[in-house]
Amino acid sequence: MTIAVSKPTGGIAAPLATSQGESRERIRFGIVLLPNFTLTAFSGFVDMLRLSADEGDYSKPVRCSWSVIGDTLAPVRASCGIQITPWETFADAEPFDYVVVVGGLLHSGPQASDETLQFIRNAARAQATLVGICTGVFALMRAGVLDEHRICVSWFHYWDFVERFPAANPDALVADRLFVIDRRRITCSGGRASIDVAAAILLRHFEHATVQKALRILLVGEMQKGNAPQPHPPGLEPATHPKVKRAILLMEQHVGRSLPLEELAYKLDLSPRQLERLFKAETGRSPQAFAKQVRLRTAAWLLTSSDRTVADIASSCGFSDASHLGREFRKQFGVPPVMFREQHEGVPDANAAEIDETFPGRMDVF
Repeated sequence: MTIAVSKPTGGIAAPLATSQGESRERIRFGIVLLPNFTLTAFSGFVDMLRLSADEGDYSKPVRCSWSVIGDTLAPVRASCGIQITPWETFADAEPFDYVVVVGGLLHSGPQASDETLQFIRNAARAQATLVGICTGVFALMRAGVLDEHRICVSWFHYWDFVERFPAANPDALVADRLFVIDRRRITCSGGRASIDVAAAILLRHFEHATVQKALRILLVGEMQKGNAPQPHPPGLEPATHPKVKRAILLMEQHVGRSLPLEELAYKLDLSPRQLERLFKAETGRSPQAFAKQVRLRTAAWLLTSSDRTVADIASSCGFSDASHLGREFRKQFGVPPVMFREQHEGVPDANAAEIDETFPGRMDVF
């Protein structure tokens, strides 16, 4: 199915009046859709622009304008099968204040073309703010425009990013927040968070009431801030406090080594003592004890989902050797790893099944 998304009507918008009585031009957004992009991420972002651009629900491009652009005018297929036709090509488009790259599926055919990557580089040189939504961040990374910037990715694509960009600074990679704004680079985990990041961008230019109106029309209510945690991946115990949620996500992403308490607290903008108090209040355990449980749970999954040796699993899960894993494993599960594997051979495990469903064939990354 191909959908022709028309340009908004209303002609050339008049310059906007600022609080100082001066006029300024409307903010211009160029939206690049990558093959197999996520329709939710695109529609959520552009609907925030549409509803914030005009009074009420008239949807005219008064305060801001947006254009879907591509290297050609050939329709771009979303991951759900719907196709969107670009309105103009890179060569014909005027300069933008923001260039938004929306990605989606990583394992279904070609990604960003060479022409798209060059357009991103040119936009960066022209001082446009670049926005990567969902796996659009992969295209920004391939274009080489994220050096010395923090990068937000979804926990779902964390290991894909690490594999594809092994030279990336791991300390700059953020997979526990909804989005990250770092100077002229904005990266977003995707999905419903595209609404939140659009709201955060628009609040740079418009009054809060204007953006809040758009959120309410979309039945969203209050926007989530960038430091709000991403929803927890399968297997993680839910927690209430957002700092604890983010800490657990970080433990998952660093399952191969135990993050020192000081380093974990620093990533969360907390003191070690504050983090300990929060963790005990939320989980009844210290951060170190909880992190060990995460590593043991991962080891148990690998024992029942792969034929890797106990020594190999121990190394992947942050234990010094097989004996170290064996001691801790017996304390947690009451049996040594080899016996645990034998007991659970052929026995369905709901937690393992959920992880396998979410990360098919991904146990090699741990």
